[in-house]
Amino acid sequence: LIVRSPELGPWTGGSTGINRSGDNFYALNPLPEDFTIKLGTIVYNSDAVWIRLVAWVVVALAALLVWQLMRSPWGRVVKGVRENEDAVRALGKNVFAYKMQVLVIGGVLAGVGTIFAIMPTSLQPDNYGTQTTFFLWAILLLGGAATVLGPIVGSMIFWALLALTDGFVSLGVNNGILPITTLQSGQIRYMLVGLALMLLVIFRPQGIFGKKSEVMFNA
Repeated sequence: LIVRSPELGPWTGGSTGINRSGDNFYALNPLPEDFTIKLGTIVYNSDAVWIRLVAWVVVALAALLVWQLMRSPWGRVVKGVRENEDAVRALGKNVFAYKMQVLVIGGVLAGVGTIFAIMPTSLQPDNYGTQTTFFLWAILLLGGAATVLGPIVGSMIFWALLALTDGFVSLGVNNGILPITTLQSGQIRYMLVGLALMLLVIFRPQGIFGKKSEVMFNA
């Protein structure tokens, strides 16, 4: 509400957001303007290929960083904190300090993830609502908590399923199969994601790549 206020319009754009927010980033694109990649019926232009190259490089570097950290002595202490704080504290480790370090590292990785904000042609405050947090939890539980590849693969599967369900629901509404309106069809996918999230927690709390012994959902 603060960002959308007219008083902050000169800086935030108010309710209309910030248009052409990715111009500076796309200006760094080294690919020629006529460069395209075609995958079936999907065609990626130069800017689309550039944003995906940068995004996947960032994902690879972040995954390598987390993998190396968790294999280090520091990572073993963090795993110990996750399993039993009292036992780690009894060994003379500062549990609070380790928690703060994990929080800071997670915040840095989340900040790097704001590359997501570069992709839209217009930055809108409504794009970053509570549904984003809901999606992130679904991705984490789908791929598997306490894993490196889990959230990466989980995000790919999640967004594919989200797009497919949205497409099938819209198709059903347009053909008169589903007795709902077009406006209501956009909310159906959230219900389906919520249902999938509940089923995951109940039947496979460790996710696709996770180990049941390393998560606490089964407790």
